[in-house]
Amino acid sequence: MKKRGMETIRELYKVGRGPSSSHTIGPERACKIFLKNNPDADSFKAVLFGSLAKTGIGHGTDVVIKKTFVPFECIVEFNEEKTEILHPNTMELMAMENGEEIGWARVFSIGGGSIRFEGEDVEEHVELIYNETSFYEIAEYCKRNSLKLWEYAVLYEDDEFFDYMCDIWKVMKASVESGLADTGILPGGLEVHKKAKALFENQHIDESAETRENRMVCAYAFAVGEQNASGETIVTAPTCGAAGVVPSVLYYQQQKHGFADHMIVRALITAGVIGNIIKTNGSISGAECGCQAEIGSACAMASAALGELYGLSVDKIEYAAEIAIEHHLGLTCDPICGLVQIPCIERNAVAAMRAINAVSLASFLWNTRKISFDRIVQTMKETGMDMNSGYKETSEAGMAKIEFNIGK
Repeated sequence: MKKRGMETIRELYKVGRGPSSSHTIGPERACKIFLKNNPDADSFKAVLFGSLAKTGIGHGTDVVIKKTFVPFECIVEFNEEKTEILHPNTMELMAMENGEEIGWARVFSIGGGSIRFEGEDVEEHVELIYNETSFYEIAEYCKRNSLKLWEYAVLYEDDEFFDYMCDIWKVMKASVESGLADTGILPGGLEVHKKAKALFENQHIDESAETRENRMVCAYAFAVGEQNASGETIVTAPTCGAAGVVPSVLYYQQQKHGFADHMIVRALITAGVIGNIIKTNGSISGAECGCQAEIGSACAMASAALGELYGLSVDKIEYAAEIAIEHHLGLTCDPICGLVQIPCIERNAVAAMRAINAVSLASFLWNTRKISFDRIVQTMKETGMDMNSGYKETSEAGMAKIEFNIGK
C-alpha cells in the first residue's frame, strides 16, 4: 500500500535563480545528481521533451544544463515530436566515456523545482513527514489540539525549520528591494521595460489610500517578477513564475503595519501548509495544469498567510484560500515566446491584490460557504487535466500566438 503523507515545506520554498522552477531549478538539480552519479563520464547529453522542449530556449533551460555540467561538454537536444511521455516536463540524461554511453536516466521536473527520477521509489526518495494530507484532516487535528496552522507545521518539521524559514523571508525581502531599485529592459528580446521602480515612486497627487495600496502591492509583485525574469535570485512560492505573489502581500503588510519578522515567518509557514496540500493533491506545475496551478496556488498561499497575520480562524483561512483557487480555475499558461514575462509578471500583481480581497470576503462570509478547500483543489487538478496542451506552458496557443519579432 502506498504510504500517505506530505513532504517537508522546505521543498515548497526553494532559493534559486529564475526564470522557471520547472525549467531551470528542476533541471539544474537533476543534472547535479546525475553528474555526481557518473563520476567517470567525460561528456554528457540531455534530451528535452514536452514543455521543456517547446519553451526551453525561452526559459534558458539549455543554458542552465550546459553550465551545470561545466567543465564537461553537454549536448542539449529539443525533441518536440515525441508526445507519449509520462510528464509534460520530461528530460533524458546520458553520460558518456570515450564516446560510449555509461549512464542514462529519465527525469521529470514536476513543478516548484522538485524532480523525480523514473524507476525511483518515491517513498525512498521523498520523506513524507506529515501524517495528514488534506485540509480537512489538518483542520480537525488543529481544532482538537488548539493549534494554529503554523504551529501544526512546526510540530512535524525539524529543529532548524524556523531558522530556515527566517532565511527564506530574508531572501524574499531582498528580491523585493533589489527589484524596486532595478531599471532597464528584461532579457529575451521582447523589449519589456522593468516597471517596479516606476510603480513604487510615481505617486498620484490625489491618491487615495486604496489606490496607494494597489500601487504598492503591485510594485512589490513586479519587483520580484522582474528579478525572476532577469535570472536573479528569488524564492519559489510555490514556483518561480508565481514567486512575486506571497512576498508582495507580506512585504506590504510589514511596511504598513510593522509586523515583526517572526510574525511574517509564521504567516509564511501557514502559506506553506496550503501550498503543500495543493502540491500533494493537485498540482503546482504550469506544464501539467496551466497557470491556475502556479498563480492560483500562490494566491491561495498569500491569502492564508494574510489570514494568519490578521488572526483569522482556521475556517476563515480555509475559505480565503478556497476563494483564491476558485477564481483562478481554468487560467492558462501561455507565455509569449516561452519567456516568463508576458503575461506572467502582471499576473503576480493581479493575484496579490486578489489575495487581499479574498481574505476580506472570507472574513465576512466564512459561515455561508458551500465548497471546501479540498474540493476546489481536486477541481483545479481535474480542470488542468482536461485543459488543451497548447495552454499548458507550451507556447502553442492563446497569448503565446501573438507574434513578436525578437531581435529586430
